[in-house]
Amino acid sequence: MTQIVIPAADGGSFGGYLARPATLPAPGLVLIQYICGVNQVMRRLADHFAALGYMVLVPDIYWRQEPDVQLIPDPARPSPEDIQRALSLNAGIRDDLAVSDLIAAAEVLRALPGCDGHVGALGYCLGGRLVVPMAARGRLDAAVSYYGVNLDSYLPEAEASDTPLLVHVAGEDDLVPAPVREALRERLGARKDATVVMHPGVNHAFALPSGPNYDADAAIRANSQSIAFLARHLPVNR
Repeated sequence: MTQIVIPAADGGSFGGYLARPATLPAPGLVLIQYICGVNQVMRRLADHFAALGYMVLVPDIYWRQEPDVQLIPDPARPSPEDIQRALSLNAGIRDDLAVSDLIAAAEVLRALPGCDGHVGALGYCLGGRLVVPMAARGRLDAAVSYYGVNLDSYLPEAEASDTPLLVHVAGEDDLVPAPVREALRERLGARKDATVVMHPGVNHAFALPSGPNYDADAAIRANSQSIAFLARHLPVNR
């Protein structure tokens, strides 16, 4: 595990947490953060996916506002100050620049020694939104979105994309209105190589361990579906 530097397309550079698997070459996976930055939660997730055989890169998408943000290391004990700071940083994200940075991160990952040249992406919350336009605009073998907010903004792009896409939707997500959840199910579910999974009875961030909305059954189900999806489109052993 190490930090690497990623050049931005419009100048400047930003960091990323890199977790390497035990066996190389391996496919690459860009892991995209919740609103709390590249914190302990994201580093643990990166290590988990590396243990599954992926070369994992978690880029710092808050760098344009403040580099190396690491808030709420334990979702069970969030401080009010960290919550407000995370919400402020999230509100300050410019999606177009963030997506450009994610595509740059994917290309850096693709070129790293030990990467087999195949790259996918998986995002949670904020990352669950950004991964969808990233998949439409960049070169990815597969993309997975967990409970992205404002995904309806990117439905036309997602419908036109041919990147295999798996979207997890919380059936009772209080940040995603019911009509938007239904539009995702109907419009993306009708697209070839796109799957929308509705998880009934759970709220936003249901797969965040120790988070306030964590649901073990739904998390296990969603994570199993994600691993199977990645194994199909981004196999570890080619």
